Amino acid sequence: MASTVAGTSLAVSSSERTNFRIQISVALILALGIASFFWLDSRYPALLKKLHSGTAIKTSGVLSFDAKLPVAPQMPLPTRIERTTINWMWTNRIGMTFGLFFGAAVLTLLPLLPSRRFRSAAANTALGAITGVPLGVCANCVAPIGQSLYEGGASSTTVLATMISSPMLNVVVLTMVFALFPPEVVLVRVAVPILLLVSVPWLVGETKPVELQCQVPSVGWLVPAAGTVKQYLKNLARLAATTIPLMILAALLGAIVAELIPSQAIPTHVSFLGIVLVAVAGAFLPVPMAFDVAAAFILMTRGVPLPYVATLLCTLGAFSVYPMLIVGRTMSWRTSARVFAAVVTLGILSGVAITLV
Repeated sequence: MASTVAGTSLAVSSSERTNFRIQISVALILALGIASFFWLDSRYPALLKKLHSGTAIKTSGVLSFDAKLPVAPQMPLPTRIERTTINWMWTNRIGMTFGLFFGAAVLTLLPLLPSRRFRSAAANTALGAITGVPLGVCANCVAPIGQSLYEGGASSTTVLATMISSPMLNVVVLTMVFALFPPEVVLVRVAVPILLLVSVPWLVGETKPVELQCQVPSVGWLVPAAGTVKQYLKNLARLAATTIPLMILAALLGAIVAELIPSQAIPTHVSFLGIVLVAVAGAFLPVPMAFDVAAAFILMTRGVPLPYVATLLCTLGAFSVYPMLIVGRTMSWRTSARVFAAVVTLGILSGVAITLV
């Protein structure tokens, strides 16, 4: 599958080329400025803090690092679901804001570029993997960025590879995995995102083509610069309108599942059915960046069998109900279902492998 994008014509006058470069420069500055501020001010300091916590790493809720509202087991179920939903949105507020603002910048920049893809699906997948590694956002917060990449004309394989590599192949998160878990668990945790990336061309399937048109103002420098900023604000408003409602829905669905099936429900005896259930729950639940590592490690220290720990570690941060909704609505529901099934399957295989070892 490859979306079809109308390329930008190079048969333009000198003044139009100059204004075109101004548009690209403004959009690029917006994207780099937003990314740099997020990475330096918030994301990587927070990730490094978690890394330096080592074995003392903690969580404050079933789906969040930061609990805005306390949640106690004796509270009524509706109250726990409501508070868990709010806590999830609170702990993801910075990452989701970045996803929206950066995604709008990407959606503004990509249509201006004469080329947004390679002819080879493998090359497009590699491009997405490289793009996603430094992003430093979870499977949820990368979803608006993925939607922007797709609507901006990037290859669908690039989009999906970016959404996989951002939460699964981040250098700091992988360092945490190497520091906290036994070698056999580390091995399957590293293997899962690689296998997912290899299978991306098949997972993508067929989706509707995307047609883009780009208008280049031809008067002065102020007009194209202002036009680019105006287009960015339009993209931001449209992206927020299409993704925030799904974010709230995903938070609610995740809270319902998390409160109905708490971690205490994980059995102490390893069974294939237990591994399957853990894999399905892990692939469904929306969690913030590195929460999968923290949750899996805490469960391991509490005596949860290692196959369940490995299964959760390989599924909890890889995908969730939120990107499932975004991919289904933007690309295709078949692709969304395939990715979910692939994550569940690899999670099951990881648990079974650890059981055999």
